[in-house]
Amino acid sequence: MINLFKKTYTKDETKLFDFLKETKYFGKLTEEELANIAPHMYLRNYKENEVVFFRDDPSHALYLVKKGMVALTFDIKNEFINLRSVKRGHVFGDNSLLENTKRIYNSVVESEEAELYVIPQINLLQIFGENPTIKAKVMTAFAEVYNAYNINLFNSYRTSFGFFDLRMVYSQKSEE
Repeated sequence: MINLFKKTYTKDETKLFDFLKETKYFGKLTEEELANIAPHMYLRNYKENEVVFFRDDPSHALYLVKKGMVALTFDIKNEFINLRSVKRGHVFGDNSLLENTKRIYNSVVESEEAELYVIPQINLLQIFGENPTIKAKVMTAFAEVYNAYNINLFNSYRTSFGFFDLRMVYSQKSEE
């Protein structure tokens, strides 16, 4: 039976939804839910070595890599350590899903060019306020990602023979 009242989407919208479904944070959303996010996505072009954001900048947007490669780095003194490089379908700057946060790493374009979708935090928070189901699905994915980070942190600590004091992770007070 055909549902005559089901919303139909353009070819471009469907293509964007397919891209969003590739990502960890939006992969479990329905097309109707993705249609709430799509109008708030802005495609930005970056050049090689262009900074997307620096550590300690306010976390005002979420980034999705459409094309190219972005290095996520951490600076210690005058040295930049490459934590990871992200490419198509990866999301970064995900602490923008939380209010009043600052960036914990730097992001710099590695490829000759990069196309990134930018979703402003203010729009995300508005979507979450109006759509609790979307918020629940995205925040569940966020929790899953951070759980994986914690697993990797503990595994790294185990294999590094304790070159840093793991108690420091749990004794730090959060920024207020």
